[in-house]
Amino acid sequence: MFAQGLPLYAKEVLVSLLPIIAVFLIFQMMTRRYQKRQIKRIAVGFAYTYIGLVLFLCGANVAFAPLGSYLGKELTGVSFRWILIPIGMLIGYYIVKAEPAIQVLNHQVETVTNGAISVKMMNRCMSIGVAVSVGLAMLRVLTGISIQWFVIPGYLIALVLSRFVPDIFIGIAFDSGGVASGPMTSTFLLPLSIGVCEALGGNLMTDAFGVVALVALTPLIAIQLMGLVYKLKTEKRTSTGTAEIADDCDAIVDLEEGE
Repeated sequence: MFAQGLPLYAKEVLVSLLPIIAVFLIFQMMTRRYQKRQIKRIAVGFAYTYIGLVLFLCGANVAFAPLGSYLGKELTGVSFRWILIPIGMLIGYYIVKAEPAIQVLNHQVETVTNGAISVKMMNRCMSIGVAVSVGLAMLRVLTGISIQWFVIPGYLIALVLSRFVPDIFIGIAFDSGGVASGPMTSTFLLPLSIGVCEALGGNLMTDAFGVVALVALTPLIAIQLMGLVYKLKTEKRTSTGTAEIADDCDAIVDLEEGE
């Protein structure tokens, strides 16, 4: 199966990377900005990217997606089916750490903010957000609740929060929603929901699909809540520092008046 899938994904990744390589070569010929040593490093980077994406996509689609479907069907065999919700949340919490795009975003955020927003903070918020989304997806499969009762209020909450959090967290939150629903998450969580829904005899189109939309939604709220907490702590530190400075000034004035 891997031997059959490898040429297909090798072709797909090559077609995806060729436009980027072509644009780079055109601008390099026009501007001559990079030296030979830098061009060699970039070429090695393209090679690593190509090989890594081919192996990753082949493994994810050939083995990881069927595993999600199989696991979903097997989990429904337990007598207490509501346990699917905490199990799904546990899977969602840890699967985020294997998503390549999320790790790239988290390190970029830490670099741009000079460590004010650390990789650890981003990972924790993203994990909590995706865990909640998978729990909601399992709840939908078990109960048949329409996805609109989660998506519409969720985006309303995200838009309301955007009025109160620092601007930097708004952009990060909306980007995090996009990267959270990457290939690693999609190739496992969607088959997992489909497998559970098939085993329970539910409607695949209305109950199983929609998990990726929930995964893209909940990190928006989680990151903005982190931003709100960050803002409150910053204001508290500022007010505490101002109060200490005022107390020091009052003490100096009292000392001068005593003299």
